[in-house]
Amino acid sequence: MARPRKQSQQDQGGPVTLPATRDELEKLKAELERSLSLRQLDLYRPHKKQAEFHQAGKTAKERLFMAGNQQGKSLALAAEVAMHLTGEYPDWWVGRRFPKPIKAWVGGVDGDLTRDGIQVRLVGLPESLGTGMVPKRCVLATTAARGTTGLFDTVLIQHTSGGKSTLGFKSYKEGRLAWQAASMDFVGFDEEPPEDIYSEGIARLTATGGCAAIAATPLLGMSDVVRKFYPRPTEAHRRLIQATIEDADHIPAEKRAEIMASFPAHERDARAKGVPMLGSGRVFPVPEDALRCEPFQIPKWWKQIGGLDFGWDHPTAAVHLVHDPDGDIVYVTKTYRQSEQTPLIHSAALKPWNPWMPWAWPHDGLQTDKGSGEQLAEMYRQHGLRLRSDHAKFEDGTWGVEAGLAMMLERMQTGRWKVFDGVCEDWFEEFRVYHRKDGRVVKAHDDLMSASRYAAMELRHARSAPVGDGARFGHTTWVGPGGVPYDPFRHGEGWLEP
Repeated sequence: MARPRKQSQQDQGGPVTLPATRDELEKLKAELERSLSLRQLDLYRPHKKQAEFHQAGKTAKERLFMAGNQQGKSLALAAEVAMHLTGEYPDWWVGRRFPKPIKAWVGGVDGDLTRDGIQVRLVGLPESLGTGMVPKRCVLATTAARGTTGLFDTVLIQHTSGGKSTLGFKSYKEGRLAWQAASMDFVGFDEEPPEDIYSEGIARLTATGGCAAIAATPLLGMSDVVRKFYPRPTEAHRRLIQATIEDADHIPAEKRAEIMASFPAHERDARAKGVPMLGSGRVFPVPEDALRCEPFQIPKWWKQIGGLDFGWDHPTAAVHLVHDPDGDIVYVTKTYRQSEQTPLIHSAALKPWNPWMPWAWPHDGLQTDKGSGEQLAEMYRQHGLRLRSDHAKFEDGTWGVEAGLAMMLERMQTGRWKVFDGVCEDWFEEFRVYHRKDGRVVKAHDDLMSASRYAAMELRHARSAPVGDGARFGHTTWVGPGGVPYDPFRHGEGWLEP
């Protein structure tokens, strides 16, 4: 005999019958899940980084949402494409709006991944249309793609204006020719495309003034496409949005460490933090968390030195190193990076760090300026920076790049190289992408790394802070080990060579 049904009284009206058996509950649960699956766009609420990605689309022609696995990058891409296709924008929407039907392409690595990835998130599979971000009522017609079962070629979608939008699915495996000819309002890339396909996709936007977006986990490292955005966009119309596992609100805090530990060590930063994977190609294969330290007040007797890397179109860069002589620990405490400025501007920005501090500089500082005929290093001296008397060298007179990198790496691996957290983020930007290709260090986005190397090579010439006011009279007293006053002018000529 069936169990009697339980009843409850509504606030108004008669009794309501509730399910009493497990089978009935399971059926109700399945119906609820089916109903929710058809309302994906209505239920979408972006987390902070997803919202930042959407907002950037209001002004940026090209965007890269670079994040780890399961952090919502592809979901955000699908939600935005669905809004543009249907014209159904929620009240909270702050991104770009298309007031009329659009033509859009979205693509993935190959047919299977495109189908199982961005297609499922947008419209679903043939047997489950409407379970993606585009509501089922808006899907008017579909055509099948060749070569991949279940993959659509095009989908016709109802727009709120009364017109019809067209969505096409592509794959990178089809090659560049498949991405030619048509004009598009929106081009989306689910995972990073090859550079030639990305360029072809951008070309589709020329006539329409449309926009493009990439949602990718950067497992291909510092590729040509990633370099357009990371560590900083190379054009004003590009935007980079990065998300880490800490931004994924749907992942419980207690599960994040477990998820990170499940990734191979060389993929961990890419899959959990959205940092381009460099693997064995990294110059400094050291976790950045091992280098970070909280800023603190520098003891006056600790030694200090600046490192300077000259530039123009690529930035002129500078770092401030502090050496704890007791623990033999080097701290990076300040950074500076600026393009297309003169020695006067750079010197004015750097002198306030410490007007008495020595500066290490590279061999190319011996080159003469084409306009004045003066050495570049001498121009900085004339503007008040106390550059060392010669370019950066080791004690034996050599200045090899690999020897300098090896010295820095050894310090990092032994806990004797630290970087102030929160105030040197541009240093970490370069640290993450500093890598080798075919065994050689890639000379790109390495300005602060180079400045650090020059200062580290000249660490033996670092100086402690002066005491008293003797410096005003050309006579500087320095604090030596243990805080004992020390006068370099009694031990040699000039403050540079005590």
